[in-house]
Amino acid sequence: MVFFAGVGAIGLTFAKAFAQRIAGTSASAREMDALRDEISQLRAELDGVHTRLSDVEDIQNRLDFAERMLAQLRGKPALPGGG
Repeated sequence: MVFFAGVGAIGLTFAKAFAQRIAGTSASAREMDALRDEISQLRAELDGVHTRLSDVEDIQNRLDFAERMLAQLRGKPALPGGG
């Protein structure tokens, strides 16, 4: 969900700049610098989201492994010799 918010924010920034260009109003150098800064910040946030997604994937893999190990243990007798 955070990923889509980040992509949406970047898309909105580009859409605003594109709409201004179509309308014929040119942005000042200060506005362009502000947009570039905002895009840089959004890209950094998006990189953070990608990192968190890979962490979540790693945790999911570990959980799946633990569940498989527990399922194997449930099928075996608790004490050697079946007692």
